[in-house]
Amino acid sequence: MQHSSTKKMAEVNIKNKKAWHDYEMLDTYIAGIQLTGTEIKSIRAGKAGLVDAYCYFNQGELYVKGMHVAEYDFGNINNHFPRRDRKLLLTRKELKKLEKSTREKGLTIIALKIFISKSSYAKVEIALARGKREYDKREDMKKKDTKRELDRLMKH
Repeated sequence: MQHSSTKKMAEVNIKNKKAWHDYEMLDTYIAGIQLTGTEIKSIRAGKAGLVDAYCYFNQGELYVKGMHVAEYDFGNINNHFPRRDRKLLLTRKELKKLEKSTREKGLTIIALKIFISKSSYAKVEIALARGKREYDKREDMKKKDTKRELDRLMKH
């Protein structure tokens, strides 16, 4: 019996499911994240969360706030703070476009998912979004229920 020395890493795909319910996505971007050594290890282990994560500008740089990356189990005194703000890496052109857009009324930038790219870097998918009103959420739920009911009837 032959053992393979190349071990396939589990695919990391951490999603913010609540975002699709609360926001209407207008434009999406893929951004790099500036991380410490213990943070990337925790993300690769799938120990991160995006609930209530959003982005803000500080001196022309984009940061993500509210992203939780659990402390690394094998970390030492140099372990990271789980909820620290992390800098996002985008092109200058993308940053200017996003900063201009967020000045408009009702638009915000939210984190949709974290994943590991083919080149082994942690990336975050962010979206320029507009908050849904309560009646929009109810309308979406009605559409989803109707589709589910039709799918169920078609199977029988």
